[in-house]
Amino acid sequence: MDLNQLFFVVFPYIAVTLFIAVTIYRSIFRPFTVSSLSSQLLERKKLYWGSIPFHYGIVLILLIHLFALIFPKVLLLWNAVTIRLYLLEFTGFVLGLWCFVGLIVLLWRRVRVPNIKAVTTPMDLVVLLLLLVSVITGVLIASGYRFGSTWFTGVFTPYLWSLLILQPRPELVAPLPWLIQLHVLNNFILMAIFPFSRLIHIITWPLGYLFRPWQIVIWNWRTETHE
Repeated sequence: MDLNQLFFVVFPYIAVTLFIAVTIYRSIFRPFTVSSLSSQLLERKKLYWGSIPFHYGIVLILLIHLFALIFPKVLLLWNAVTIRLYLLEFTGFVLGLWCFVGLIVLLWRRVRVPNIKAVTTPMDLVVLLLLLVSVITGVLIASGYRFGSTWFTGVFTPYLWSLLILQPRPELVAPLPWLIQLHVLNNFILMAIFPFSRLIHIITWPLGYLFRPWQIVIWNWRTETHE
């Protein structure tokens, strides 16, 4: 087994298996661990300036990737007009930079704000660093290997579909530059650790709140006696 088989066939299936199995397990047997564990009460200002660009940026980028996976021909028709191609490329690049700024703020907040640092787990830092690698490599690819929205449909769309139908084609990824391969592998690593982190709340909110047991909040009132 060569490295291409290991990284782009074996590991993706391991990542998907962990993603599905652990997510289902936590959702059913440990529902109260499925939470973002918000630290907003401990610090609010930096969270706002980090969370907004990161969440909006990453969601829009993922939606563009998903659209290219499901509707590749529609995307190619869009890109057939030069101005629309440049508009899409520029939008993706700006979203990547926006997301990068948000991640830097969130990472700085985790390691420099005392209250947040005290409740930060090693997994929080691992997730932030992996996300940072993903965003940085994505921005570098967008700037160094232009028109990714077009060649994505000819390389990664068939590759990802080959994994989904259990007929993997790692030869589609093998000749790509190491930066693009790193971007792909890093995203599979993120998928593998996703269900072990607080990121799991992304796919359970808000539906999880419809089925989990009621939360009982008890206020601890201090009573004073008067003589």
